[in-house]
Amino acid sequence: MPFESALHATLHGLTQPKPADYVWSRFGGVSSQMKILVVEDEPLIRLGLASVIEEAGYEVLEAANASEAIRVLEANSDVSLVLTDVDMPGGMDGVRLAHYVRDRWPPVQLIVISGKVGVSVAQLPNGARFLSKPYQEPVLLGAMRGLIGGAA
Repeated sequence: MPFESALHATLHGLTQPKPADYVWSRFGGVSSQMKILVVEDEPLIRLGLASVIEEAGYEVLEAANASEAIRVLEANSDVSLVLTDVDMPGGMDGVRLAHYVRDRWPPVQLIVISGKVGVSVAQLPNGARFLSKPYQEPVLLGAMRGLIGGAA
């Protein structure tokens, strides 16, 4: 769809509006949409997080546990941020996953979330953020933008 047609459709409510920088990059010929990996074992919570993040203009990849997350990261070298829950099944929880990601993919930014377990800054890798559930969408998106520089 040419830029003018897409702009017309967006302005007249025929499509969901996207952030201006996403519309410009998408129809201006350069894709700057950042990839966010959401790691959450509860499908409904993962879907909710993915929806919020996609509506903010980011591309979302999903994993249900740390093993899946590592496979996704190995296949996608352009992931900008990993958002992981602490409490997950398997041999690696979200805090251990965050440390693994920091060691193996240092440029990837990290947000660790939990509704059950309190996590201190000392337990997290350098530069990672912690958010408690239930989180407020503006707080989550603000933390993401702060870590990855604000571009979606």
